[in-house]
Amino acid sequence: MTDFAAIILAAGKGTRMKSDLHKVLHPIAGKAMLMHLLDSFAELQPQRTVVVVGDRREQVDGALAGRDVVSALQDPQHGTAHAALQAKEALAGFSGNILVTFGDVPMVSAATVRKLLDALDNAKVAVLGFRPDDPLAYGRVIADADGTVAKMVEFKDASEDERAVNLCNSGLIVAHSDDMWPLLDAVGNDNAQGEYYLPDVATGAIARGDRVVVVECDADEVAGINSRSELAGAEQRWQAARREAAMADGATLKAPDTVFFSHDTKLGRDVTIDPHVVFGPGVTVADGVHIKAYTHLEGAQLSSGVQVGPFARLRPGAVLEEDSFVGNFVEMKKATLGKGAKASHLSYIGDATVGANANIGAGTITCNYDGYFKYHTTIGERAFIGSNSALVAPVTIGPDAIVAAGSTVSRDVGAGELRMVRAEQMVKQGWADRFHDTMKKKKAAAKASQKPK
Repeated sequence: MTDFAAIILAAGKGTRMKSDLHKVLHPIAGKAMLMHLLDSFAELQPQRTVVVVGDRREQVDGALAGRDVVSALQDPQHGTAHAALQAKEALAGFSGNILVTFGDVPMVSAATVRKLLDALDNAKVAVLGFRPDDPLAYGRVIADADGTVAKMVEFKDASEDERAVNLCNSGLIVAHSDDMWPLLDAVGNDNAQGEYYLPDVATGAIARGDRVVVVECDADEVAGINSRSELAGAEQRWQAARREAAMADGATLKAPDTVFFSHDTKLGRDVTIDPHVVFGPGVTVADGVHIKAYTHLEGAQLSSGVQVGPFARLRPGAVLEEDSFVGNFVEMKKATLGKGAKASHLSYIGDATVGANANIGAGTITCNYDGYFKYHTTIGERAFIGSNSALVAPVTIGPDAIVAAGSTVSRDVGAGELRMVRAEQMVKQGWADRFHDTMKKKKAAAKASQKPK
């Protein structure tokens, strides 16, 4: 494949999103639209990538920090062809194919881009077309059976016969740099909006006798996102595809429509996921894991044989080693649960290391924060932490130690020790009976005083 450069148009105001966040930075599966596109293109190793920006440029530039991508400013904004021309300086000296696409069309695959670029072997310009269920008011591509484009026409300018054609223009277009720049320069603005439109690159090539071809893709791949509703639709389509992929790769999803993945979720084989499970970014799940209902995971690593939930929350830095268990209403953050260790219910484990086969009783918390700094708790192998215990970090519980239920532990516990921290119990025989008798008499007297005389 010939070297290519990508121009991504992202200068629009995105007013229909009604958001302070730039349109192309709105996420799908936890990743910004623009990043979906850039990561897809990265598979093809473009020589250069230029993002054309306008409104809220600082947001886009900030998101691009650390990537081998440059931005070019379109100001004022005079249409899509005018926007593409703003990348000319950034691509000075580049000789090769140029792809022009849109930041709000984020699901274009690397395979489709490759097909579009390969089409230039037998044409001067290639455009990307699709056949939606309802063509609506999309521009039409009038092409022969071999894909040669005879005409590109906007819906409002199309005849009845042309409107009957269901091959629509996605807007994506490629041409060699030797052709792209002259064709862009030749685009005029003799239209109702007085703007310079990208499809006129293909129209200009046809007018000068060049062959223009159309490559087709699935309609979902080129669905544009201009509103919150369309963003939700894109999320729905992405999730549906990811669920199917997960099941095809050997995971069991008991209620697929209720499971939500992140763009980077990694699942092993024979993983079982119960209903209403949500994966945030950065989750890796090994083979044979069971994630029970209403569990939320983010930035967590689950080793083989782990069980989690129901109603568990694993926050960033949670590591569950082989055959460990986290039960209902347990929260973990920046903590490791050793092999075979258990935290069965109603516990918070933060900034902690729990040794193999240790047991964390119900209601246990690691008190890791003093309002200024976080502190670490270490629990040794086979230690037993009784229910409703508070471990005040920094603190170490030795191997095989026992912390009695209801203890507040603020000093280290040695290996094999028992630590019991409780107030002395007092027993007063008959006190409760006398208390009840006294209070009943007071209540009766109060009621009597309120009766009318």
